[in-house]
Amino acid sequence: MPHEPASVTRHLRRLLELLAAGAPAEDLGAVAVQARDSGAGAEDLAEVERATEAALRVQTTLRQHRRREAELTALFDTAGDLAALRDLDAVLRSIVRRARMLLGTDTAYLTLPDEEAGDTYMRVTDGSVSELFQNLRLELGEGLGGLVAQTARPYASPDYRTDDRFLHTGSIDAGVLDEGLVAILGVPLLLGSGSGGQVIGALFAADRTPRTFAPDEVALLCSLADHAAIAIDTAKSMTDARVAMAELAEANAVIREHSVAMQRAEESHDRLTDLVLRGGELQDVAAAVAGLLKGDVAVHDGSGRPLTSVAVHGGAFAGEPGDAGGTEEEAAALVAAAESSRTAAHAVFRDGRWVCAVLAGQELLGCLVLFGRPDLDGPDRRLFERSSVVTSLLLLLRRSVAETENRVRGDLITDLLTTPDRDPAGLVTRGRRLGFDLDRPHLLLVARTGDAARGRLADAAVQYLFGSGGVSAEHEGAVVLLLPCDGTGPGEAARGAAGQLGRLTGAAVTVAGAGPAAGPRAIAAGHAEAVRCLRALHALGRDGHGASVAELGFLGVLLGDLHDVDGFVTATLGPLLDYDAQRGTQLISTLRAYFDCGGSLTRAKEALHVHVNTVVQRLDRIQALLGPEWNTPEQTLELQLALRLHLLSGG
Repeated sequence: MPHEPASVTRHLRRLLELLAAGAPAEDLGAVAVQARDSGAGAEDLAEVERATEAALRVQTTLRQHRRREAELTALFDTAGDLAALRDLDAVLRSIVRRARMLLGTDTAYLTLPDEEAGDTYMRVTDGSVSELFQNLRLELGEGLGGLVAQTARPYASPDYRTDDRFLHTGSIDAGVLDEGLVAILGVPLLLGSGSGGQVIGALFAADRTPRTFAPDEVALLCSLADHAAIAIDTAKSMTDARVAMAELAEANAVIREHSVAMQRAEESHDRLTDLVLRGGELQDVAAAVAGLLKGDVAVHDGSGRPLTSVAVHGGAFAGEPGDAGGTEEEAAALVAAAESSRTAAHAVFRDGRWVCAVLAGQELLGCLVLFGRPDLDGPDRRLFERSSVVTSLLLLLRRSVAETENRVRGDLITDLLTTPDRDPAGLVTRGRRLGFDLDRPHLLLVARTGDAARGRLADAAVQYLFGSGGVSAEHEGAVVLLLPCDGTGPGEAARGAAGQLGRLTGAAVTVAGAGPAAGPRAIAAGHAEAVRCLRALHALGRDGHGASVAELGFLGVLLGDLHDVDGFVTATLGPLLDYDAQRGTQLISTLRAYFDCGGSLTRAKEALHVHVNTVVQRLDRIQALLGPEWNTPEQTLELQLALRLHLLSGG
């Protein structure tokens, strides 16, 4: 009995239902078995089998379409990630995760070259469980990745351990073994197309079991690798752009800062120059610099002496060392700092202050000193250095005027020393016209040096007197300096001048002092006394030193015009006289007897009618009062002369 057509239709409908439900291929194949079991005829059975084959093809096509749809969705999502690229690592992790998901592999990873180290490292992994594998580094040309990078082509290995198409190394094989990988597919990350493409890394998908990767899987991984390459290149371009923008912003800031600094420097220079052209003084320039730089400013001469200072923070000026004139150590430190500034051609920071040399060519006129600005930056530092140029201009102008005035005044000094009695009133009048009052008390200094430096001594004297109100002139082979009295004694003034003039000339300068003296005759007499003192210093071998007649002991008594006998006796025997007066002792008579007896203790004790031990004890007391050198030949001579004068005066 022939099979009813309705039964064939029933089986065909069943195939459609299973196909619509997405049933597996086994269920589709079971329909033909059911038709055979139900007794379908040969023709009907053939029809059902043909329909089953068609259903299987449709199922395969639908599966491919779904897979392609998933791949396209993943690619679109990746493209969206790239469009909103913010974090390169996040985009690369997303690409690797999608590669693993779409290819259905156990793991996926991406490697990039390390240009500094010269090898390749794991940038991103997904599904990895081995720390050794995650930290694996590959030398260029090693492993499957090396083959991909060298050929710029994808490679698939169904069994990595037995594949001999690439170079195996112990470290790579150990990492792959620790991860348990067997089948590996690697594709290059290419920038550009064709033979000119640049390999910048590789993308891998791997299974822990043997597997043959289909061509469409290779193509999918290549598409993801292209996106990864674009992401890396885009991130690099964005990084380069950010760096360029930062550099551009920094350059713009520097340009703006430089422009402001240049404008400020120009305005400051114009302001300082205008001060000089309007006849401003050093005090005005120092005040302007202090106001511009918000710090305390001082100007010192070439020997380190302060010429002027301005404190913007109130109170005592921070830059004045010690007293108003500064100590010799402070002056020497400033000169050394100024020399360093001259050598460096820039301001230098020394001992908490900025020092800039004030130069005329290579001649050190002085230095500009700034306190309170340890953080002096580039523009302000250049302004400070520019201020030293204006200061040097002002010092040169002042020195030129001073030299001219000094020459005119020098003629007056020459007349004063040679013919003081010819017209004393006329000399005083001439001095006043030159701004120099001879009726005021003055100190007389006479300076002399060796022949080699004699030509430099007159110029050094002008520099030394600069700003002090004094005057100098060459006279009879020496330089005479006339200084207004400021409370300094002639001996102290002579020693200070000897040191300063010695530094300015670079040679030993001997200076003798006298005074104070007021009026032409007294000044001329003081000069004569200073000349005698200068000769005495030379005779005593004290060249290069400074002193006054009063400091030369009995020689001063002989050389001085006033013959201060009482002063000499007091200066020589004063400690003994005071001791005898306070305690009723006889140290003066013991010392006189000791000298009268030629230094014999035995004869001295007989002359004094005391025990020899008493003489020894008194001499010990004399040594304690006069010092250990009281019995030297030079000291003995002065003591004996003082004892004679004391006796003659009724002592």
